[in-house]
Amino acid sequence: MKIAVSRKEHFNAAHRLYNPDWNDEKNFQVFGKCSNPHFHGHNYELIVTLIGEPNHETGYVYDMKLLSDIIKENIISLFDHKNLNLDTVYFKNLNPTAENIALVVWRILRQKIENEFELKVKLYETERNFVEYPAH
Repeated sequence: MKIAVSRKEHFNAAHRLYNPDWNDEKNFQVFGKCSNPHFHGHNYELIVTLIGEPNHETGYVYDMKLLSDIIKENIISLFDHKNLNLDTVYFKNLNPTAENIALVVWRILRQKIENEFELKVKLYETERNFVEYPAH
């Protein structure tokens, strides 16, 4: 019997969507105002889901306090109130789209959470725009 448990966290960050191989005009055509050379920000909502079987001794799939601590230590502390392009190593050479942010978050957390748990990340960039990794 597998059950999914999820933890929601928030972080605020600035970024610029930009392809360095293109000129400013083409970047603006493709990314619009998200390519502002002075950056722009989002109030991101992150939902991390683990899927597994409840432990027979605790009844937990995963200790949610531990999951919260892992997310805060390994994601929130790195990205909250940061410029993703300039202040993080993850996006020095990777365009910080919502898709890429979700993938980076998943990769970081996958190293911290046991492989017996299926891991999913859902990232809301706005109320209406969100991505999921992995996609199923």
